[in-house]
Amino acid sequence: MKYLMLIYGNEQVWNSVDAQEFAKLVADVDAFNADLRESGELVDSQGLVSRPRAVRVVDEAPVVTDGPYLEAKEYVGSYFVVDVDSEQRALEIARSYPALRYSRGLGGGLEVWPLMAQGGGDL
Repeated sequence: MKYLMLIYGNEQVWNSVDAQEFAKLVADVDAFNADLRESGELVDSQGLVSRPRAVRVVDEAPVVTDGPYLEAKEYVGSYFVVDVDSEQRALEIARSYPALRYSRGLGGGLEVWPLMAQGGGDL
């Protein structure tokens, strides 16, 4: 089954990491991704550019705006998708994500979302 891992952060978390720590974080995440790629479990991994757009229906017509601007301090900064045998394995991978060690109780985190199989047969 495939799982989407949404990686959350905030300015306070990112600003608390100095250049040396950031370089170590990037190296740790690269090694994490390489291990998952080698095991065949990593499907995709991407960082997100902080210029999202939102499409919402306004007066029965789709309207594109800057955003989304949520009333939240945290935002999705990147994601990865794994294809694993069980939810337990997906959670094990999520718990081992290296950037979690850098949050220092300042927020951030990771959400684990099961992805629907094509055709929705798993609903």
